[in-house]
Amino acid sequence: MINYDLGKIKAIVFDVDGVLSQDTIPLHPGGEPMRTANIKDGYAIQLAVKMGLRIAIMTGGDTQSVVKRYSHLGVADIYMKCAVKITTYREFTAKYSLADDEVMYMGDDIPDYEVMKQCGCPVCPADACTDIKEASIYVSNVCGGRGCARDVIEQVLRAQGKWLQTEKAFGW
Repeated sequence: MINYDLGKIKAIVFDVDGVLSQDTIPLHPGGEPMRTANIKDGYAIQLAVKMGLRIAIMTGGDTQSVVKRYSHLGVADIYMKCAVKITTYREFTAKYSLADDEVMYMGDDIPDYEVMKQCGCPVCPADACTDIKEASIYVSNVCGGRGCARDVIEQVLRAQGKWLQTEKAFGW
């Protein structure tokens, strides 16, 4: 369980590679990297959006399949080519007047480190690198791309009394 007042959380930000996608990337013959997507993560993301949580994606990558996948799930804030994620994070929180303690961030590697030190609730998948695990207040028992986003979203929605509480939960 996440040792944090999850009732405060208004936004959850996810990295893609190693968090929403597995940490290996098959390369398409045309050269475009291909990502995996976990179905249970997808269900939880679309439900979180329906229940009023602001979900954001911040990735250093630039693959249109990522934009298509997550915008289809209702994610409005998808930031691609984030060279320095802390800059994008600060723009995101300012845009929605979010305090750091209202934001959960899930990352897995060094490019996520600065954001994880800034946000109120830093979390990571089971297979994150050591520095990220040490910066996290919660390490999921699930690896990246295998349902770790579902793990943390479900905990937040349960803590807020929004998990399976309306008919919105029973459809896409």
